[in-house]
Amino acid sequence: MENFFGIEYDKSIADSFDAFDKILKGIDTLTNVDYSGSDQTPKDLIYHQDKMKLFHYRPLVEEDKVNKIPTLIIYALVNKQYMMDLNQDRSLVKDLLKGGQDLYIIDWGYPTADDKYIGIDDYIDGYINDCVDLIREHHNLKKINLMGICQGGTFSYIYTALNQNKVNALVSLVTPVDFSTDDGLLFKWGKYLNPHNMVDAFGNIPGEFMNAGFVFLKPVDLMLDKYIGVIDSLDDENKLANFLRMEKWIFDSPDQAARAYEEFIDAMYHKNALIKGEFELGGRLVDLKEISCPLLAILGEKDNQVPPAATRPIMDAVSSKDKELVEISTGHIGVFVSRNSSNIVAPKINEFLSKY
Repeated sequence: MENFFGIEYDKSIADSFDAFDKILKGIDTLTNVDYSGSDQTPKDLIYHQDKMKLFHYRPLVEEDKVNKIPTLIIYALVNKQYMMDLNQDRSLVKDLLKGGQDLYIIDWGYPTADDKYIGIDDYIDGYINDCVDLIREHHNLKKINLMGICQGGTFSYIYTALNQNKVNALVSLVTPVDFSTDDGLLFKWGKYLNPHNMVDAFGNIPGEFMNAGFVFLKPVDLMLDKYIGVIDSLDDENKLANFLRMEKWIFDSPDQAARAYEEFIDAMYHKNALIKGEFELGGRLVDLKEISCPLLAILGEKDNQVPPAATRPIMDAVSSKDKELVEISTGHIGVFVSRNSSNIVAPKINEFLSKY
């Protein structure tokens, strides 16, 4: 027992007052913290079609040090592409630009009811192909590099298999190609989802519905632990700003175009058609063996959304002679925002792309 103004009290009471004081100060910090630093690396809008926008990042090195072969980043349809540029002090985009890469990125926008009938062929044969051709023409090149993220990586493999003559080198990050694995709840659930009923019920699949599904993959971590843990950061403005940026990105979930969603679930999760060589796009059979360009595939060993078993088979599926699989000790998002992203992922991609 200690004495406070002549009154004895237990130390636990003092700790409670300290914690309460920290929360009050934290509320003030939370109210005033600036967390607007996402998607701030300078870039220019150079093309748009329907909801899709194509941006070109401004270089961060001298002109003579910029890679002569530009790279188009193709993100997933779920969530937004600024995960690549979430924090200015830890941005994969900035790290690649500092490594001399010439980067373009697709922003898929926010589908609305009039986009209900957009299919996978529209995304790949339409939007992606138009962006690739525009970049090739602008740089007077026959081939450019592609970098696909998650589902965007799956699209990149499909595109390259059908258009190897336009792709110089290919990088994929946390990308599924073999959907037969039962590792992770997403791949267990995917086999039993009925996308036809969901489209009948919703039309376009609401982003909130998709986001709730991802949260339930790790409900304790994503619904409880992280909010308890942030209490310890209430008096640290920088940590709190980073937390809020991540929260903003997590809940910035576009709706999914009904037809494309239905096609993707049926072809990939139900039939596992891509890795089997049975997937067709626009009447053409997609054979991953047609991919012969240099390939770098990066996965997260602790990824609960795209488990390693869904990515590893790509090494045997392509005919590329120069190919490498890099496994990072992190989760799905950690590939882009952790120390491993700056220390391992970005240097590896820069080294790979700079060779070609």
